[in-house]
Amino acid sequence: MVDLGAVLISQQPAFCPHFRWGYKERLFRASGRRMRLLHVLAFVLLIGIAVCKNESKNKLVVVTVASNATDGYLRFLRSANLYGYSVEVLGMGQPWLGGDVKRYAGGGYKINLLKKYMENHKDDSKTIYLFTDSYDVIFTASAKTLVKKYLEMKARVVFTAERFCWPDSSLSNSYPPVMGSSKYLNSGGFIGTGQSIYEMLTVRDIADTDDDQLYYTQLYLDPDMRNDLGIKLDYENQIFQALFGSEADVKIRAREDEVKEFYLFNAEHNTEPCVLHGNGLAKDTLNSMANYLAGSRTKTDCLICSENNFKIADLPTPPTLQLGIFIERPTPFLPEFFARILAQDYPKEHIHLFIHNREAYHKQHVADFLEHTSSYASITVKGHDSAISEAEARSLGISECLSHACDYYLSVDSEATLTQPMAITLLMELNRTLLAPMMVRPGKMWSNFWGALSDEGFYSRSEDYGEILDNSKRGIWNVPYVSTIYMIRSDVLKSGQVPSFEVQGIADLDVVWAKSLRDKGTFMYVSNVHHYGHLVNPDSYDTSLIRPEYYQLADNRLEWEYRYIHEDFETMKDPDTVIQQPCPDVYWFPLVTPAFCNDTIAIMEHFGQWSNGANNDKRLPGGYENVPTRDIHMKQVGLERQWMLFLKDYIRLIQEKVFTGYFHNPPVSLMNFVVRYRPDEQPALRPHHDASTYTINIALNNPHVDYEGGGCRFVRQNCSITNTRAGWTLMHPGRLTHFHEGLPVTSGTRYIMISFVDP
Repeated sequence: MVDLGAVLISQQPAFCPHFRWGYKERLFRASGRRMRLLHVLAFVLLIGIAVCKNESKNKLVVVTVASNATDGYLRFLRSANLYGYSVEVLGMGQPWLGGDVKRYAGGGYKINLLKKYMENHKDDSKTIYLFTDSYDVIFTASAKTLVKKYLEMKARVVFTAERFCWPDSSLSNSYPPVMGSSKYLNSGGFIGTGQSIYEMLTVRDIADTDDDQLYYTQLYLDPDMRNDLGIKLDYENQIFQALFGSEADVKIRAREDEVKEFYLFNAEHNTEPCVLHGNGLAKDTLNSMANYLAGSRTKTDCLICSENNFKIADLPTPPTLQLGIFIERPTPFLPEFFARILAQDYPKEHIHLFIHNREAYHKQHVADFLEHTSSYASITVKGHDSAISEAEARSLGISECLSHACDYYLSVDSEATLTQPMAITLLMELNRTLLAPMMVRPGKMWSNFWGALSDEGFYSRSEDYGEILDNSKRGIWNVPYVSTIYMIRSDVLKSGQVPSFEVQGIADLDVVWAKSLRDKGTFMYVSNVHHYGHLVNPDSYDTSLIRPEYYQLADNRLEWEYRYIHEDFETMKDPDTVIQQPCPDVYWFPLVTPAFCNDTIAIMEHFGQWSNGANNDKRLPGGYENVPTRDIHMKQVGLERQWMLFLKDYIRLIQEKVFTGYFHNPPVSLMNFVVRYRPDEQPALRPHHDASTYTINIALNNPHVDYEGGGCRFVRQNCSITNTRAGWTLMHPGRLTHFHEGLPVTSGTRYIMISFVDP
């Protein structure tokens, strides 16, 4: 015998929103009523199945208006395809006739396009039509979910509800009272059957430049018309979420499942809207949210990063690149910047160069770079004497790209250091319209992009800014501002979606340009999928100094180390590396580069105020030096603070390794100076103890090349070191055990750098 109850239960359509089992647990408790209840149950279930079958037959068509295939439009289509929506696009490729809706009321053109389209569906009471904007809209849930919510609302037409009464705020008091904060009609999204929508569109005529939202608002505010047309507003954001004004209530959450996909959540009503509309001033907030929604990423992975990519190796010929280099302010370490441009692993015969140098100080740096550029396809240089402004130069760089029929334009400011040799290739292959490689000032919360905007249109920190900067979140991010370095596809340049550079008031040129891009609907992306390089900090760079880069340890450590720290020093820090001891407890290791040595000597000789080697010394607190030398103190040339940092971050690491058990962080040194030995000046130094716990002695030039003789003899150990090397340092105890002397220089000039550490 077949158990009818079990059969009926097994046939329940689990997806059906119109059927609920409220009493199945008590179904069989009263045996006397069992068959009667089963008959009732069968009747109800058949109705439920019929409703669900009707729901499953409801076809959904999305209709939108778009004149151009902007980034926002393509994002809209992507989300529609992801969630299974069929989209009809009206007005594509045709002039927009709806007025300047970014500045004024307008948009009646959308109604007229939709009305014409719906004439063919005016009697269709079965198909559901969802009309929505596209440039600032994404879908966040499936078509099936959306239809279910629409049918549950039991309305002919459902409109988006928003927090602001637009375009006529005087109508706000005419709205019926409701619970909740979003109570005003928004025309950016509505849904209904074809018959219902056509009836609503044909109440009266509207001019193309009249306001579409006002048209629908007036229908809704007429009680009779509202009832006749069956219009409801989605007060609880079941289907539609208008973002402007509701940003604080709209959250991005991750599902607690294996996929961990992000979804949209309205905290005010505890709902999950299906359509997100960045209406009004919420465009940038929408762009930020869209970085997570519509399958863009999960909690652990960037899914959109691998979409629309290509491999240059698969192309018959590499794309042509216009590379624009802009030196708009004095910039430290420019030779290294140019060296890394030359090191880019991309065929130079496919690169056209454009250089604008506004700084006379960098004229020789540019000339040195140009000596290595013969392989490039073409070179255009505008020097500091060309009398063109930065805005004109940047616009000219884009014009050069168009004139060379390039495929990509890469703009690089002198502050952007490309340490990734494959950067050009990697950026191209990500295939975005305008893409900036993320670059950061090392150790700082300063980058070439903004995560959000303030109300005034300037920098504001987004919630994920820090996580993007430290690479705990990797991906491709839609942001409201990029600068310093970015790549643009040429099709975007040709379409007019990239504005020219213009000076407007006191705002920085890049801020004005980014705003113009936002106004045109051109998305700016930043990528930290790979590490591309970093930013140098030019703020403290003083070109009046004889060797200005030498002073940049605090502000540009990476570049400073690249130029000045010996390539083998990192190995010296390794616990397994044995430090040489040419004499007992005298340690000898590579520390700095020839560039460091040469610049140190140049700075001191340019300063020129060498002491006279007498005991009386006004530079010292007591005015007396027991064992005087011909020297210049680091304090005299503005380097005392930097030298303390040098001792802390480089010397201390080796000291703690070789003198086990002694810790003093930071080290203290009152005597830091460069000594000059000459046969006709001061050739040697008598035996002495140093006023230090330990001493460092850095050789700044080489014996048998720059001088003869010289060296250091440790008397008690009867051990001499004469074959020193430029850039290598001696480290030895200062007091008690290591009585030592400076051996005579017989010809030439010997320079050493001395620090008495922890006196």
